[in-house]
Amino acid sequence: MSDRSQSRAAGYEAAPNIALVKYWGMRDAQLVLPNNSSLSMTVGGLRTRTWVRFDRGLGADRLWLNDRLAGDGPLQSATEFLDVVREEAGLREFAEVRSSNNFPIASGLASSASGFAALAGAASRAAGLDLTPRGLSRLARRGSGSASRSIFGGFVEWQAGHRSDGEDCYARPLFPPDHWPELRDLVTIIADAPEKSVRSARAMQDTVRTSPAYAERLRSVPGRLAALRRALRTRNPDQFLELLIQECDDFRRVCETTVPSLDYLTPASRAVLAAVLELNRQAGRPVAGYTHDAGAHVHVFTFAPEVRRVQARLRAVPGVESVRVLSPGPAAHPLPGTGA
Repeated sequence: MSDRSQSRAAGYEAAPNIALVKYWGMRDAQLVLPNNSSLSMTVGGLRTRTWVRFDRGLGADRLWLNDRLAGDGPLQSATEFLDVVREEAGLREFAEVRSSNNFPIASGLASSASGFAALAGAASRAAGLDLTPRGLSRLARRGSGSASRSIFGGFVEWQAGHRSDGEDCYARPLFPPDHWPELRDLVTIIADAPEKSVRSARAMQDTVRTSPAYAERLRSVPGRLAALRRALRTRNPDQFLELLIQECDDFRRVCETTVPSLDYLTPASRAVLAAVLELNRQAGRPVAGYTHDAGAHVHVFTFAPEVRRVQARLRAVPGVESVRVLSPGPAAHPLPGTGA
């Protein structure tokens, strides 16, 4: 139960994460329990800031996204999540939520991950809940599965768990942001990237039902996750980049073999993937690796000595709007001067 003497307002900041090994498909959609564990890197330089205020004078929840009043889908998702918080805290008040991002939303840059991680932190503090990071990860998961990972900084593994109540389904930090100082994420922003017409939560369940490649993916993911975890631990660049590409290609295969097909990439996105493969072919070794989520933008990983060359090649791809060079980022945290 919440402490009624505590503040009803709080703010929180969270960064998105890019999944290096994806989760795609849920064994329980209501509790957001995934079919497989996943591994990600929290991305520095990108962030969501969210403020939540519970107010007895409100007749309904209100949501502002980047200073615009939101309705329909985004508001419904926020309200459903706030209902989870209200139930746990014993609250009845509606909430005013204001959230802002410094990067494009709904286009494959994990705005839902940072958004629900920040909302979980702000709403739980405003409601007077005192959650551990593990508890906050479990809560954030209810809004967006990938949000469970954005609670932590650096390299993070989300454990699928086995329990039907989801108590063993949460993320845990593997390595801190400074674990691999030379690693860089070149976030390649595609011009005129369309917003997703179908939310990932629904799209992935279509894949589970219809993709003939999905069963094989489920069998291969645990081994690839273990290999990528080992590549990170030993800081093996060749193995890391090769596994990154293998995992992304496998993820894209099950999306494209879904009925109807899930094709999140634009011609410019595909040209970026081809440019990375060509760079590696010319070098005779892996110098870069790519991955993307359910959207058109592409994350290209490389290392500090190669950044200038790789960035120049990506910028030369027609349709690439910009390339941001980012590093592993921090854990989610309260905004100064807000909350209890």
